[in-house]
Amino acid sequence: MAGRGGGGRPTSRDVARLAGVSHTAVSFVFNGRAEGNLSAETQRRILDAAAKLNYRPDPVARGLRRRRTSVIGLITDEIASAPFAGRLLRGAMRTAWDRGHLVLTVDSAGDTEREDAAVAELLDRRVDGIIYAALAHRVARPPAGLDRTHAVLANCTAENGRFPAVIPAERAGGRAAAEALIGAGHRELALVGGMPDDIAYAGRLRGFHDALSAAGLTAGQDRILPTGSEISSGYQAATRLLGDRAAADRPTGISCYNDRVAAGVLHAAARLGLDVPGDLSVVGFDNQEHMVEFLTPPLTTVALPHAAMGELAAATLLDAIEAGKQPPVEVRELPCPLIARESVGPAPGR
Repeated sequence: MAGRGGGGRPTSRDVARLAGVSHTAVSFVFNGRAEGNLSAETQRRILDAAAKLNYRPDPVARGLRRRRTSVIGLITDEIASAPFAGRLLRGAMRTAWDRGHLVLTVDSAGDTEREDAAVAELLDRRVDGIIYAALAHRVARPPAGLDRTHAVLANCTAENGRFPAVIPAERAGGRAAAEALIGAGHRELALVGGMPDDIAYAGRLRGFHDALSAAGLTAGQDRILPTGSEISSGYQAATRLLGDRAAADRPTGISCYNDRVAAGVLHAAARLGLDVPGDLSVVGFDNQEHMVEFLTPPLTTVALPHAAMGELAAATLLDAIEAGKQPPVEVRELPCPLIARESVGPAPGR
């Protein structure tokens, strides 16, 4: 169209000319100040003209005026390489998009120096705030410079206690896993996998004991085997618990630190000729959908709320940005729901 900003991208002045209004009137409409300043008919003419010209406000110019860029940063350690944890990224991006923000993501591959550099680069690009997210629930060293902007942590807490955080309710999740077994009639339970110095393991262990205590049950130390987090860890623990033992001496229900450990337990049970869930019931943790639905049998598990953590972290950050102040320094726990499949059945008669 002739007269369009020198033949390039349409400008707000082009819209004003087509609508027959002042440039200020166009600014009112696209800066959210039209109500009370312009009639409904004038607003309609401006919007119609903008549509005809395919006009969109310049986000850079608008950001300079508002002292915002409508971009937030998201720094992760190893989430990009873990498909099941990618829901955290998608949750944050979806929430940001719905609220008019883009997300600039940096994966550090666990390199703390790269994380520090990423914060510096994001601040140089004038992001409105930063989310720092971890693959595994842990106490994290916040990257240097994070306190220079609005910031929220996801799936981790700050070792200096200075940042708000969104984390999974590990203890409640551990309790839900054990309660699934107890609810099916199991009274001889075991917990396998994990390591004592791991935050997630500690929470899930406490939840396991909570459920047993509420049901009037106990599990001796020989039924608590913190053997690690891999498939081999579950296989090793299950072999110790189930191999060369009379049925009366074996647990009938096993709660696992994660889904990989549970896969190892299922493998050991099959090698020992035990039917799941006929002879043994198994519950995992994480809900790694790309694997648990294809195990034999499909695995009952407790889901980590990755998407919800991303959504809440982004919402908390954006609320703070809009309020122009730091978010409250608090740790918020999100529920870990039980996902029932086919690896839990009634306790076998003895």
